[in-house]
Amino acid sequence: MLTDSDVSIRLILSVVLGGLIGLERQMNRRNAGLRTNILVCMGSCLIMLTSMYVYEMYRHVANLDPSRIAAGVITGIGFLGAGAIIRERDTIEVRGLTTAACLWVVSAIGLAVGCGFYSASLTTTLLTLIVLFVLRRFESAVFKNDCEKQDKEGKR
Repeated sequence: MLTDSDVSIRLILSVVLGGLIGLERQMNRRNAGLRTNILVCMGSCLIMLTSMYVYEMYRHVANLDPSRIAAGVITGIGFLGAGAIIRERDTIEVRGLTTAACLWVVSAIGLAVGCGFYSASLTTTLLTLIVLFVLRRFESAVFKNDCEKQDKEGKR
């Protein structure tokens, strides 16, 4: 059984990791920024903690699967992510896919922190930040003409 300090550490870590990713989103003026990413990560962590708590309480009474609640989180985040995706009128451009993907990954990080899978949650946070920071610059350099064209048309 987890102690209160274990629970607090996991929730605080989920705030920090979700906040790191949310900070990048906020710096780039995306809709789902700092607070959204923190809340998604912390909420996912709490749901995983609750799932583990319920499992521990009732495992001798009923046949339970603690992963079922986590699966529900991933489905629910899919709906949240769908709300972040916008199709631009009069064009075929779709915006918000990276934001939706970030919410999904942040949710998974929260689930991992919640169940104590620290190495995976820390590594995933680091890799996500690399993807968001480094690949943004790489895309700008490699696809410079496309980026300049989009900037002139006001699509970025």
